[in-house]
Amino acid sequence: MQNLAFVIVTLVAALAISTCNAAATVRTQLTHADAGRGRPGITVGSTRLPVPESAFALTNGTGGTIIDSGTSITSLPPQVYQVVRDEFAAQIKLPVVPGNATGPYTCFSAPSQAKPDVPKLVLHFEGATMDLPRENYVFEVPDDAGNSIICLAINKGDETTIIGNFQQQNMHALPYFDRSTSSTLLLTSCDSTLCQGLLVASCGNTKFWPNQTCVYTYYYNDKSVTTGLLEVDKFTFGAGASVPGVAFGCGLFNNGVFKSNETGIAGFGRGPLSLPSQLKVGNFSHCFTAVNGLKQSTVLLDLLADLYKNGRGAVQSTPLIQNSANPTLYYLSLKGITVGSTRLPVPESAFALTNGTGGTIIDSGTSITSLPPQVYQVVRDEFAAQIKLPVVPGNATGPYTCFSAPSQAKPDVPKLVLHFEGATMDLPRENYVFEVPDDAGNSMICLAINELGDERATIGNFQQQNMHVLYDLQNNMLSFVAAQCDKL
Repeated sequence: MQNLAFVIVTLVAALAISTCNAAATVRTQLTHADAGRGRPGITVGSTRLPVPESAFALTNGTGGTIIDSGTSITSLPPQVYQVVRDEFAAQIKLPVVPGNATGPYTCFSAPSQAKPDVPKLVLHFEGATMDLPRENYVFEVPDDAGNSIICLAINKGDETTIIGNFQQQNMHALPYFDRSTSSTLLLTSCDSTLCQGLLVASCGNTKFWPNQTCVYTYYYNDKSVTTGLLEVDKFTFGAGASVPGVAFGCGLFNNGVFKSNETGIAGFGRGPLSLPSQLKVGNFSHCFTAVNGLKQSTVLLDLLADLYKNGRGAVQSTPLIQNSANPTLYYLSLKGITVGSTRLPVPESAFALTNGTGGTIIDSGTSITSLPPQVYQVVRDEFAAQIKLPVVPGNATGPYTCFSAPSQAKPDVPKLVLHFEGATMDLPRENYVFEVPDDAGNSMICLAINELGDERATIGNFQQQNMHVLYDLQNNMLSFVAAQCDKL
C-alpha cells in the first residue's frame, strides 16, 4: 500500500476520523482567454452552455459572482446549476445515483475499479479562463456494492455564484503523521462490530481500498464530506495517558471546511464510536474561549468539573433527553425565549420532541444557533422592534438578520434569554450578536441566530462562548455557568 499520512479529525456525532494524504497533486490553471471565450459563462466538455451573461451579473447590489477561500464547494444559481447538471449527466453517460444516497451532490454510478472519462469543466471570466483539472470538480466514493460513485463537486445555491476552495483540498499546513511509523495501527474489517456502528459504510474491494476493510462515508450539515478507512490505534493524550484500541477514520477523500490549522475535529456525541463513548467516561465538560480570539479551549474527560469554583454566576442544570430516533444527539427541553423583557408568545410545543422529530439539541460542532422557521420569525421581529435600527437588506448579509448602526457606535441591544426545564441561559451580548463593517464604514450589528427550515432547534457553539458546560452522562444532566474560559 502506498505510504499514507493523516491529520486526526473526528465526526461530531459518530466516530473519530482522520484526513489522509493520498499524495494527489492538486492544481488549477488560470490562463488568458482568447476572443469570444472571455465572456462570462461555463463550458462542459466542448459545449459552451446556453446561459446568458445576466445569470452571473451583479445587478443593483445582488447576484454576481464571488471567489471565496472560506467556502468549500462552488455554488451556482438554481437555473444555472440545472443546466450544468443536465449537460454533465448527458455527457458522462452513467446512471444517476438517487439524491438521498449522496447528500446534496449529483453523483453517478460507475463499475468497480473503473475510472471513466468525465467531461471537462471550464469557467469563463472576463479576460480569463479557469480550466479545472478532474480532481477539482469531481470526487469519488464507493457504494455498498463496491462500485464507484462519481460526484460533481458543485451545489445549487442562491442568486450569487460562489467559486469555492475545492481546488485546495488535501493541502494542509500542518505536518502529516506517517501511518507506517505506528506499530499498533490496525485496519478494521467490514463485518466488525465497529464497522456496523457506522451510519454509512461499505466493504473495500477496489483499487482504493484493501480487500474486506471497512470504508466509511460521512456527510456534515455544512456539506463537507469525508470518505476513508476505519482504523484502530493507541491514542496518547496529555500527561502521557494512553488508551489502546481507539477507533478512528482515516480520510482519503475529503472535501469541505477541513481547515489547514486544525489537527482534528473531536466527536463527543452519544454514538458508540465517539470519543467519550470509546473512553467509557461518565462525564465531560468544555469551556470555549471567544471565537474571535486565538486562545485554546479546555476540555475535561471524566474529571468532574467544579463549576462553582470557576464560574462567574449561578450554575444552571437541565435534564438531557434521550431520543431513540436520533440516539447520538443531546436533546434538551427548551421551554421558551425572552427578547429584552418580553417573553415571546411561542408555545412550548414549538420546541417539543414529538414522535422522534423536532425538539432541541445542544451541539458543540454547530457554529450558530438555528430555530424552526416560525420561532425564528417571532424572535427576529421582536429583536428588530426593540433595537430600533434600520434592517440591512438580506442579500447584503447572507443568512443573518443585520441592522445598520453609525460608525464607532455601540448601541444597546435587547437581551436574549433561553428558558430550559429547570435552567435559564442568559446570554451575554457577544454570544448572540456580532458586528461587521459595511461598505460605507458604518457598523452592521447581526443577530447570530438563523433558520435552516428544520423543525429542530440547535444551540450552537457561538452561544456557548465563555461558558463552562458539563455533560453528566451517568445522571443525564447538563449543567452550565458563565466562565472566563482562557483562565480555566
